[in-house]
Amino acid sequence: MNQIEKVANGSILTPKGYRAGGIHSGLRYRKKDFALVMSDTPASAAAVYTQSHFQAPPLKVTQESIAKQGKIQGVVVNSAVANACTGEEGLANAYRMREMIAQRFDIPNHFVAVASTGVIGQQLPMDKIEYGCEKIDLSEDGQEGFQQAILTTDTRQKSACYQVTIDGKTVSIGGASKGSGMIHPNMATMLGFITTDARIEPDVLQKALSRSIDKSFNQITVDGETSTNDMVLALANGEAGHSELHEEHPDWGAFQSTLQLVCEDLAKQIAKDGEGATKLIEVNVTGAKTNEQARIVAKKVVGSSLVKTAVYGLDANWGRIVGAIGHSEAEVNAEACDIYIEDQLVFSNGTPCSFSEEQATEDLDKEEVTIAIHLGEGDGSGTAWGCDLTYDYIKINASYRT
Repeated sequence: MNQIEKVANGSILTPKGYRAGGIHSGLRYRKKDFALVMSDTPASAAAVYTQSHFQAPPLKVTQESIAKQGKIQGVVVNSAVANACTGEEGLANAYRMREMIAQRFDIPNHFVAVASTGVIGQQLPMDKIEYGCEKIDLSEDGQEGFQQAILTTDTRQKSACYQVTIDGKTVSIGGASKGSGMIHPNMATMLGFITTDARIEPDVLQKALSRSIDKSFNQITVDGETSTNDMVLALANGEAGHSELHEEHPDWGAFQSTLQLVCEDLAKQIAKDGEGATKLIEVNVTGAKTNEQARIVAKKVVGSSLVKTAVYGLDANWGRIVGAIGHSEAEVNAEACDIYIEDQLVFSNGTPCSFSEEQATEDLDKEEVTIAIHLGEGDGSGTAWGCDLTYDYIKINASYRT
C-alpha cells in the first residue's frame, strides 16, 4: 500500500525541476505583485476555469496555450489588476504578457500560461508589466515570493505539499493558491497552481485534476460569488523518473488520492481565510442517495448566510441549518434527518433534541466548527468548507477599490 505523507514546509517548489519568484513591479503599493513559476522542461498541463460568462483575457490566452500541445513551461501571474472586462486591448495585453515572458526565457509563446487577479475593469499598466517581465528572477527557493505576489485581500499565504511512492520513486505534488473573497466555485473562484514531478500525459492529468477539484475547490464557499478570472492549473514535468501514469497503472489510485489531498488542503486554507472570517466551517453529509446529492447539501448549508452569521454569533440555531437543507436541490426526507453541531445531536427524525446550549456555545467558539448531517436516504457522502460571515466582510468589500 502506498503511504501518502504531508511534507512539512513543502511548497510548489518541492517537486523536482521547478523554480519560482515574486517581485514588486508597481501594480500594488509596496507589496509584491508579479510572480512566475517555471519548470526546467515543458510539462504536461491541465486546468479548470471559472464558469463565469465573463471569462477574463488571461484565461483565454492560457486555454489557447494549453490547447497547442498540452504543455506549459512557465506560468506568469500578476495581482492588483484582473484584466477582466477589458475588451480587445485587454486581450492584446494578455498576449503581450505571455510573449514577453517567452522571449525573456527563450521558450515558445504557447509554453507560457497567464493569470491575473485584482480589480475588474481596469487595463493593465503595461509599463509595470514589462518591468516585471524584465526583472523577475527565479530560484529553487523562490516559493515565498511567488506565494506573496499572487495575493489580493488574503491575510496569509496558502501552500501545501504531499508525497507518495510511484514505482518505488518518490513523487511530490505541491501547490500554492490565493483566494479570500468572491469564493463560490463552479470552477473556480480563486487561483490555484499545482506542480508535480510525476510523469503523466496531459489528457490523463486533466481527468485527475477535474476529479480532485469536484471534491475540493468546488466544495468551498465564502460569499456565494463567482469571479471572472480564476482557475486551477496543474503542471507535471516527469522528473521523478517513474513509468508513465495512467488509470490502469497499479499506483494510479495513490496518485489520485495524493492530488486530492493537495487540492483539499489548499481549498480549506482558502475557506478559512475568507474575507473577515474568524473560523472555518466544515459540513459533513452522510446518508444521501448519492455522493453528488450529499455534496449539494453540504455546500448549501456552508454557504447559507444565516448559518454563517449564526456560527459567528455563537448561536446554535439549528433551524438555520434545517432551512438551508430544506431548499437544496437534493432529495431530502425531513423525518429521517439528523443534525449534529460538533458532537451534540440537536435535531433528529423531524423533531428538536435536548442539548446543552452552553456546550454548543463553547463548540462554536472554536477556530474550526463541524456540522454533521445524516439524511437517512442512502450511502452517499460529501463535505464542504466555508467560513463565518462577519462585520469585517462588509468593511473589506465596501472599500475594495480604495
